[in-house]
Amino acid sequence: MSIRPEYILTLSCPDQRGIVHSVSGFLANHGCNIIDSAQFGDAQSATFFMRVHFAVEDSSVSDSALREEFEALGASMQMNWQLHDAHHKPRVMLMVSKIGHCLNDLLFRYKSGLLPVEIKAIVSNHTDFYQLAASYNIPFHHLPLAAGAPAEAKQAQEQKVLDIVASNDIELVVLARYMQILSPQLCDALKGKAINIHHSFLPSFKGAKPYYQAHERGVKLIGATAHFVTGDLDEGPIIEQDVERVDHSMEPETLTAIGRDVECVVLARAVKCFVEHRILLNGHKTVVFK
Repeated sequence: MSIRPEYILTLSCPDQRGIVHSVSGFLANHGCNIIDSAQFGDAQSATFFMRVHFAVEDSSVSDSALREEFEALGASMQMNWQLHDAHHKPRVMLMVSKIGHCLNDLLFRYKSGLLPVEIKAIVSNHTDFYQLAASYNIPFHHLPLAAGAPAEAKQAQEQKVLDIVASNDIELVVLARYMQILSPQLCDALKGKAINIHHSFLPSFKGAKPYYQAHERGVKLIGATAHFVTGDLDEGPIIEQDVERVDHSMEPETLTAIGRDVECVVLARAVKCFVEHRILLNGHKTVVFK
């Protein structure tokens, strides 16, 4: 039995009367049934955001017709819109260094069917996880970069990263504790399609050993932040955050172990939101439809 076409429409536009009416009317007139819908009007930026998951129930309505005919509606309301095939599993590349808890968690969720993606490649500047990649039958690319390497070596290494992205038609790059700072050029090339997990509740405790910093400050909450990668280190639009309560009796190693569990959950949530097209950019912030 053939699967009926399903789509996810995402859009943002200047806030105005009649957006929901116009979109739902368009879909009804084209033989489509809305499965779920969410919208948000940001008073500060006067911008309207919307995500609609719908099924095409009229077999005579083609993909090209939907896109071509929605173009006129989108233009009339100054929409920035995308129409995604809801059955498509985005192609993902994972990047990791020597700490593998996030990598292992994402691979398990992928293999278990909990994460609707196709992981096409794993890239690392170390060889620690080549056997893990092989156990999932995923190509592993070792792209070493020595500490203090000259700019030319870093540029050459990052070009290999981009080559893997291009050859696999990668739609999302996940920095699963990849401990190299990306150049502004690579950040620009991956703009809007690279997610990083930061092992602290931004903007606090940046840099090395954040859980040791947190321990020194006697914090009662630790957390993790998933955000889009930009040229401003750890300043990209935030997608997902979570925290866990801790107390004075815990050593830095305990905080680190708790924090790593939070990192796994936060990163997985962010990736799932991305592949389900739930994230819309709102300036330097995000609108995330749960």
